[in-house]
Amino acid sequence: MKKGKGIQVLVPVISIAASFLIGCIIIAALGANPLTALQYLYKGAFGNVRNLGTTFSRATPLIFTTLCACFAYRCGVFNLGGEGQFIMGAVAACFVAVATGIKGPAAMVLASLAGALAGGIWAGIAGLLKVYRAQNEMIITIMLNYVATLFMGIVYTNWLRDGSVPQTVAVPEETMLPSFFGMRATIAFPIAVICGIGIFYYLFYTSSGFQLRAVGLNSVASRVNGFNVNKYMLMSFLVSGAIAGLGGALELLGTQLRLINGFAVGYGFDGVAMALIANLHPIAGVVVALFFAALRVGSTTMQTATGVPTSVSDIIQALVIVFTVAGMAMVKLPGFQNRLIARAQRKGAKA
Repeated sequence: MKKGKGIQVLVPVISIAASFLIGCIIIAALGANPLTALQYLYKGAFGNVRNLGTTFSRATPLIFTTLCACFAYRCGVFNLGGEGQFIMGAVAACFVAVATGIKGPAAMVLASLAGALAGGIWAGIAGLLKVYRAQNEMIITIMLNYVATLFMGIVYTNWLRDGSVPQTVAVPEETMLPSFFGMRATIAFPIAVICGIGIFYYLFYTSSGFQLRAVGLNSVASRVNGFNVNKYMLMSFLVSGAIAGLGGALELLGTQLRLINGFAVGYGFDGVAMALIANLHPIAGVVVALFFAALRVGSTTMQTATGVPTSVSDIIQALVIVFTVAGMAMVKLPGFQNRLIARAQRKGAKA
């Protein structure tokens, strides 16, 4: 068991190291010094309080969509609709913050709750069709992403449009989330981290979490042992959608402040990739989201200082995903597992 957990940690680490090695080769081929480029990459992400706050801010929505995927996948269902649920959470929060006339802390709380509720309901549509009509949840959640994007378009071009500009009215200043220790990040970041810790505790330290994970590992055996499989599957959709919806609400209240074309593009599928790299572990998912945010923030400074384009950072991110997923698939092959068992038996015989 310990050996298996060690490999699960080792595969992402090796994947990251290999990706950076290839990235360094590309940087050298472009005529820049790889060590200098990586130094500026680090400085751009963590070099001062301002940059650190930017990294935290960029990581926050990624953490929420990563946790959304982690929670659903642990129950064996594939929620690919994190982006749509994130958007619906932001839309619901925008209505509360802009259209109700409520301002201040009360509006923050109500908008956040509305966002979580909207995200949960949006994911619940796919959950109901999965549980009671045996429909493919991957197709449904992907299609719902497009519906959510188009619905948001109606909101910012019609219902809550700000004059002649295709965007919504900005969130009132009294309703904006306060900053996190004076950084560019808001309190949405610690909320995201707390959510990750809470999900970790629920999944691994509660009986309900154990049953949810058991359903994900083998739904047939779980049903035979008396677990309410349908309940846990539906709950996984509702909770994962609520996580993404909360993230969308907090992103609107703290960073974006208004709905506009391009809001939340890519967050959902980024979250799925990061959840896979983290091996569906909530705490690891928070760390992976921070890592990817640091790459994205630091690449701008790297380009300014060394002339290395930000696309190199994109290549590194893509390689990390490819290597990690391929590595995880390889270690689960029967041949690889048999070699591990044989090696453990030889060590036991020698002992």
